[in-house]
Amino acid sequence: MKFIRLGCIVSSLFVVGCATQTQVEKPLTDYSSQVSDPFTARNYRAADKLISQLDNRISKTQPIIIATIVNIDELSTSSTFGRISSEHISGRFTQSGYSMIEMKFRGDVYMKQDQGELLLTREIKNLATSQNAQAVIVGSYAKSNQAVFVNLKVINPNTNVVIAVTDYTFELDSSLRSMLGKGSASYGGY
Repeated sequence: MKFIRLGCIVSSLFVVGCATQTQVEKPLTDYSSQVSDPFTARNYRAADKLISQLDNRISKTQPIIIATIVNIDELSTSSTFGRISSEHISGRFTQSGYSMIEMKFRGDVYMKQDQGELLLTREIKNLATSQNAQAVIVGSYAKSNQAVFVNLKVINPNTNVVIAVTDYTFELDSSLRSMLGKGSASYGGY
């Protein structure tokens, strides 16, 4: 009887030890690759399409700038939709090893409250030169009654040549309507 109890105790300790060992050796989950939100996932896929077109055309170590994705009907305005989409695109480029410049910390970029980093065409070359940026990511969106259409481009700021482009669409739902808002005031002074 003592041997059975001792055997049960040893077996129990073995099971506990194995469970503890398994928990210790279990690798941490990389949640960055498990995007379950369809909005974020679609922006990531768009960034991935741009990145696939850039293969060996630009360096991962030389900086890239991203401007806020703007309303195609009012190029001087954006929305929560445009700003967060730009953040997703920039984040995905960073995850892929590209050197992205964070524009929110730049004092020489015009930023209007609630608009984001809106770059005027004439300012892109100057900013890219001052930041030694090899490329600029720009984008626009258009809203219809049923969808939001997005166009993204990677542009060489020295030549204005488009070196990568992708288009994608979101079904317009209540979440996107709230991010698009009623429209934003434009910034003047062009």
